[in-house]
Amino acid sequence: MRRRSVSLLGLAGLLALPLTVLPQAQAADGPVSTGKTVTASSVETSAFGPGLAVDGNTGTRWASLEGVDPQWIRIDLGADHTISRIKLNWEDAYGKTYRIQTSADGSTWSDVYSTTAGDGATDDLTVSGSGRYVRMYGTGRGTAYGYSLWEFEVYGAPTGGGGGGGTAVPFGSHLKPYTAGMLKPSGSQATIDQKVVEYYNKWKSAFVRQNCGNGWYQIISPDADHPYVAEAQGYGMVVTATMAGADPDAKKIFDGLVKWKIDHPSSVNPNLLAAEQDVACKSVNGGDGATDGDMDVAYGLLLADKQWGSTGTYNYKDLALKHIAAIKKDELNPTTKLLKLGDWSSSGDQYYYITRTSDWMVDHFRAFRTASGDTTWDAVRTAHQTQISRLQSTYASGTGLLPDFVVDTNTTPKPAPGEVLEDPNDGAYWWNACRTPWRIADDAVTSGDATSLAAARKLNSWIKTKTGGDPNKIAIGYKLNGTQISAGSEAAFFAPFAVAAMTDSGSQAWLDALWNKMLATPIDTSSYFSASIQLQVMITASGNHWVP
Repeated sequence: MRRRSVSLLGLAGLLALPLTVLPQAQAADGPVSTGKTVTASSVETSAFGPGLAVDGNTGTRWASLEGVDPQWIRIDLGADHTISRIKLNWEDAYGKTYRIQTSADGSTWSDVYSTTAGDGATDDLTVSGSGRYVRMYGTGRGTAYGYSLWEFEVYGAPTGGGGGGGTAVPFGSHLKPYTAGMLKPSGSQATIDQKVVEYYNKWKSAFVRQNCGNGWYQIISPDADHPYVAEAQGYGMVVTATMAGADPDAKKIFDGLVKWKIDHPSSVNPNLLAAEQDVACKSVNGGDGATDGDMDVAYGLLLADKQWGSTGTYNYKDLALKHIAAIKKDELNPTTKLLKLGDWSSSGDQYYYITRTSDWMVDHFRAFRTASGDTTWDAVRTAHQTQISRLQSTYASGTGLLPDFVVDTNTTPKPAPGEVLEDPNDGAYWWNACRTPWRIADDAVTSGDATSLAAARKLNSWIKTKTGGDPNKIAIGYKLNGTQISAGSEAAFFAPFAVAAMTDSGSQAWLDALWNKMLATPIDTSSYFSASIQLQVMITASGNHWVP
């Protein structure tokens, strides 16, 4: 598939900016950037992470990829500041054409300085601006290499404005800490965050599209039955809302995905998203909804409401509440309190008492309860956790693995005996259930819930022992007793175990091995499924997943 590069800003009008540069800095303002959270568009190698540009050490530096424009490095000051001075200590690889920009929310930027005649060495600039975020945005390199800064210093003073009413939880801010005792990959937080940003940029280039006009954005799914599926759009909404602050285009992309959701309603319940669209961007196969996509769409809308508020183009909160109510009405079995496969299944059909374990997003149930105030979601959360524990103890006591599908939910729920929806492995740990270690552990790390922790730790203990601590030995699929189904290595299968590893204090080396395996695995541009799963796992592993 031909990949599409996504630039962060257009270059039109770069040379015609009316800017005022004052003769000298205001001496009263001190440096406010040292040690702050920093992200960048790229790094040359892990030895040149963006955090090194604000460490106060002129012997360490950030360096971007060589030979590529544009590039940027962005500092999060943590709160609104007046900005009076910028000092750029360039290495030999300097910016000839670049802007200094400020932002209140990490999405909308204002230029406070621009040049097309940079000559390297040290640029000590007196500026006048304000914002929580400051970045150097380079569009023209002064050498054949990249951009490299020994130090990027920002001088100013806090204004007490907090996040400026923009992005409330910008990526890399870690404003929503996990429960005590959870692990993270070894290394500096800035470097870990930067690895996520780099992978996100590759994912965005490979899968974020505007193929159909009409103000829509889509996440393309080259490995699915149709080019656009609800599951992919749900992933996209959760990811872009979470990456706000690291991606200046996050809100624009999110709103395009929202418009896609609104304009492609389920034929059963118009507050849900139709599951599949063809190359002409028309809903197909009846136009009904799929539970997995709808769960993430609703969750993504709640994230967006917390990130940006709901007074803009779209009322995210209202859309989320309508979506949550529609899930309850048409995608939840009212008797079992377990999720159905989609809104197309109704009482009396052969699928009414079948559920898919990868839809059991326990942290989403918590968010739905908080947003709606509906206690039904407490019962739903309990019902799913009960089945996780029961399935593990009854059918996978040695492994903790869950099956793709569970049948007979109205009597004694059990793994599917064979093909009930997709293939003969419907009762095994296969291409649906491979996500369950991530989904279960997402709840564990953010809530500390004892049931989720126990389930995640059971999975972690088994896979670590099964592979001898070597992530390369994680197979593609297992029977519930741990028998391997298929050889090979796939991100959809190895990445989710990293989140489970975070829950066990004795698994640091194992977590590091899984993290390094993810970093060493090139993004598969033919599989939105594996790439999207790995990206969301990396977001959680880096400490950036949060529950609205």
